This record gives sequence, structure tokens and C-alpha cells, in this order.
Amino acid sequence: MRGFVVRLLIAALGLWIADQLLPGITITGTGALIVSALVLGVVNAIIRPILVVLTLPLTLLTLGLFLLVVNGLSLEVVAWLVPGFHIAELWSATLGAVIVSVTSWVASAFVGGSGRIERMKRVEVTGRRIDG
Repeated sequence: MRGFVVRLLIAALGLWIADQLLPGITITGTGALIVSALVLGVVNAIIRPILVVLTLPLTLLTLGLFLLVVNGLSLEVVAWLVPGFHIAELWSATLGAVIVSVTSWVASAFVGGSGRIERMKRVEVTGRRIDG
């Protein structure tokens, strides 16, 4: 459960950063932000895979770049479902999805599956020599 809450907060952080950086994205209030992060997780788990399969020929034709548009469409669906979360146009949604993805990727590098903060450990091996 802790991991779920941490991932939800990471998604909310990404949405908040997108709201701050992009004039086309508006989130009114903390409640709308948390609900948007929760709905984004559901949309990414259920609707996005269907969109990826349906747009596979176009994605192959554009060498994968159309996935950015699919991510933007997923964010547009969230804005359509959640009151208090508004997106002006598809390009704002696409850039917002990129910001949310990068934020989640960076934050997930420091958070494990259980929701604990992880750090890289130094591994020392004794008794071995590497000669070049």
C-alpha cells in the first residue's frame, strides 16, 4: 500500500510540475491534483494499452513518435474525466505527458517497489585485481 501511495504522489508531482510549466494545463486545487493522479494511473493501466494497440500501424510508421501523442490523449482523457483539471489543446497535453513521464522516471529511480527511498550502494570486492 505504501508503494501505491508513493507512486500516486510521484504522479501528482509530475502533474503539478506540468501545471506550473505549461500555460495550457490548469489544475484547480489539491483535491483535483490527487484525483487526477489517481485517474491517470487507471487510464494508463486500462485505456492506454488499448490505444497503443489500435494505433500500432501509425506508431510503426512514425518510428514510435506517435506514442507521444497517445500519451497526450491519455492525459486529455484524464482532463475530460476530472473536474478541476483542464487542458487547452493536444500539444499542451502531449508536452504535459512528457513532463509527467520524465518526472516519474527520475523519481522512480530513487523509489523501490515497496515505496521506500533507495540509494545506490557501493560494492567492494576483495581479493581481485583487474589489470589493463
